[in-house]
Amino acid sequence: MAAASWYHRDISRVVAEELLAKAGRDGCFLVRDSESVSGAYALCLLFQRHVHTYRILPDDEGLLSVQTVQGIQAKCFRNLPDLIGAYQQPNNGLVTPLLYPVHRARQAADEDSDGEDGRGGRHVASTVPAGGAGAGAWSGAPVAGRTHISQQLHQRLQEQVHSSPASDFMGFMAEYLNHHLQLDLEALRHGHPQLRHLSTALVTACRALHRRIDFTLAGLETLARVFDPPVSPRSPAREQVSPGHRSPQPPADLELLLNKISTVNHLLSSLEKKVLKSLQETVSRHNLALPSVAAAPPPAAKPLAVQSFEVKVGKSQRAALMVDVESGTVAISKRGSGSPEETIPQDKILQLIKYQSMQSKVRLVYDREPQRSLSKDFVFPSARKREAFCQLLQLMKIQHSNLDEPDLISVYVGTWNMGSTPPPRSLASWLTSRGLGRTQDETTACIPHDIYVIGTQENSLGDREWVEFLRASLKTLMAIDYRVVALQCLWSIKIVVLVKPEHERRISHVHTSSVKTGIANTLGNKGAVGVSFLFNGTSFGFVNCHLASGSEKTHRRNQNYSDILRSLVLGDKRLGAFDLTLRFTHLFWFGDLNYRLDMDVQDILAHITKKEFEALLAVDQLNLEREKNKVFLRFSEGDISFPPTYRYERGSRDNYMWQKFKPTGMRINVPSWCDRILWKSHPETHVVCNSYGCTDDIVTSDHSPVFATFEVGVTSQFVPKTAPGSGPEPLACIEWESIEVIVKTASRSKCYIEFHSYCLEEAQRSGENTSQSCDVPGFLKLGWSAKHLPVLNPILPDLEYLGDQHLLLSIKGVESCESYGECCIAMRSMISSMAQQFETFLFHRGEETGSMRGWMKVRVPKDRRSTRERLYEWISFEEEDAEPVADAPTCPKPPLQRLRSRPHSLPEPASGYTNPAYFIFEGVP
Repeated sequence: MAAASWYHRDISRVVAEELLAKAGRDGCFLVRDSESVSGAYALCLLFQRHVHTYRILPDDEGLLSVQTVQGIQAKCFRNLPDLIGAYQQPNNGLVTPLLYPVHRARQAADEDSDGEDGRGGRHVASTVPAGGAGAGAWSGAPVAGRTHISQQLHQRLQEQVHSSPASDFMGFMAEYLNHHLQLDLEALRHGHPQLRHLSTALVTACRALHRRIDFTLAGLETLARVFDPPVSPRSPAREQVSPGHRSPQPPADLELLLNKISTVNHLLSSLEKKVLKSLQETVSRHNLALPSVAAAPPPAAKPLAVQSFEVKVGKSQRAALMVDVESGTVAISKRGSGSPEETIPQDKILQLIKYQSMQSKVRLVYDREPQRSLSKDFVFPSARKREAFCQLLQLMKIQHSNLDEPDLISVYVGTWNMGSTPPPRSLASWLTSRGLGRTQDETTACIPHDIYVIGTQENSLGDREWVEFLRASLKTLMAIDYRVVALQCLWSIKIVVLVKPEHERRISHVHTSSVKTGIANTLGNKGAVGVSFLFNGTSFGFVNCHLASGSEKTHRRNQNYSDILRSLVLGDKRLGAFDLTLRFTHLFWFGDLNYRLDMDVQDILAHITKKEFEALLAVDQLNLEREKNKVFLRFSEGDISFPPTYRYERGSRDNYMWQKFKPTGMRINVPSWCDRILWKSHPETHVVCNSYGCTDDIVTSDHSPVFATFEVGVTSQFVPKTAPGSGPEPLACIEWESIEVIVKTASRSKCYIEFHSYCLEEAQRSGENTSQSCDVPGFLKLGWSAKHLPVLNPILPDLEYLGDQHLLLSIKGVESCESYGECCIAMRSMISSMAQQFETFLFHRGEETGSMRGWMKVRVPKDRRSTRERLYEWISFEEEDAEPVADAPTCPKPPLQRLRSRPHSLPEPASGYTNPAYFIFEGVP
């Protein structure tokens, strides 16, 4: 059944408007899936340079109707083609009749450039829901009802095989549901219950299963005969036809297949009992004593040794810093001196200041006498040594704090394309962040992290085998028996989350999901797996992906990213309408992203030899696409100071194997940074990347494992010291003076704002916008006054609690209820008795769709304004000319984030982003 060309499936509102604007004629139209109502559609119609969107909703019987202006009686239709045909006539409640369909671009089956996507897949044609060409063959029962059944079943099939290797079956079953289910239904309606077309599809799909079962049966029967000769029942087919003389034609009878499966079931269920009984009889008969195997005691956790750092004090004086984490002291001694000149207890250390202009320099501020603080500057041999010193002091503060719940945790993220080869015996360098790039210093490499998140691609190991291998590796290295939070797999793509035993109770609301992006988005050899959870009051999301390969497949990789972003089901269900990148306090996205370098291979090799990585990063496809705002908007990535991690010669890291010989000819795979780790966090949260690099001694794959470690601030489940409302002061409230929004749209729809936050009992919404203009074509400027914005009352009024909270806002159309963009606002810098200004971008489905600014304030009662310093707030950054700090620091409010901020770690662009809509906010005419 051919798809109607005007039906564009699940494209976004922004893409639909761009297609209509490109068509440019009044009466141009297309139909897409609704973003706000499952099973509904959106009719998008261009008239006088503006796009009008109408919802098409199904009723209980599957009949479709268009929501139009009041006073026009709704008409019901059995399918979309009938509905579209009717609204091509005038006077039906639309601003103009449907005149010119905007056709969907034809997409060829996306075969992977390296041939990896060609395994066991078939291109599955998509069809227009609720009717289409060929619908006339349906006589009798309503066509919309039948097609609705087909559509529902196809959706269930997608859900059932969402994370299973059984997706090889997908091509056959999807073809049956799309093309032949109608014929079986028609036969059933006429009293023929044989389901002939289903039988044909099953026989075709199970041809390979016959051969596998024959092979398995032969092995199981042989093993059974070893322990208990001739008890195994034989299938009729095996008694009549010997395996060596089997008919070349695959059996077409499903009954024979069922007999074989029954035989396998019987053998498997009885084999273990037979073997056990046989061995027990052997032991008894020969009076054998089985040696007792005592469980090896777990390795004892070793206390961290005292670490020494050679530093320079002042211009030339040499000294040594001795950090004793266990006793909680820092000792300063002159070079060559046996005894420390000064010992500083951890509770006397007030602040640690890292200089940005000199990466190896740090200032230590501490109490020496009552009411007096001193500061000393130390210069380390390298920035790496300074970071190790700071990490040890941070660890010392954490270990000796009296907090019941942590303020700060360390997170390890690793990604590795294993190349379908078993791993080496030791993963020590990967799990301890040693190798090339920004790596851990030897003094801190074996400090265990609180959370380990391991993502792999082309992992041929079994799920349980891989998890236990990782746990055993960490137990050997760290002497800690890490607990499994989650494991999610999609074919050979796996993600494992491990946590320290003491944190297990702090983990809750664990969710997992996966998305296929292989051929026609039905094969799982490419795609993503994800895990999300709460750590006390902080939400985390982790996504491991394997995107399309091939230098020329940049657009396909971008589409993979968009599909994953849209389809991955993670986090709080109440935030399901929000962009995935806004649902978590911290989101980490990693994997074999497969973006390549756009440069001649010989030039790439020359730059690698000279370690001229900046020149290569300037032509890195991922950086270039991020510059264009195509993917990973507002994500961060650590500085890359390690060589490309793909494509090495297996067995060494000396040479890149950039030539690949295939039957179709030689293919060039240029060395590239395919394996990446990025992250995105809510504004005004604490996250620091302490390492980002790759190993240089794990050589089983053509990819090198990549690692990154992070210092992440977390919040606890807050318990107020005073009962809310017990004092004369009112509860805290969030007040808005005004909000201005610019969205990228050709619509003139009225909008409202939805407000979500964990600090609110339920979501709130504003009234309709009070002002609206279209100063720049293609952009709509909306405004709300204070009278049309709700006053929000947080569930707790305490400053310490509210300073960690965030508000999620969504701009939605009144008629369509679809989002025009979402954003996140940190409440910490908004806490004041005076209104504070905020500015931020709007995002939707991975795209930047506009911007928002406004004035607001968070009022906190006077008796609820006490707070405390977080453990991570005593480390700060300063420039070289900063004055010494005399007193204990307070946490300053972060500066207002300007709209022109660029993603971290990207080369400077030739010209800035020139979206004309944002000039309105910035005062540029």
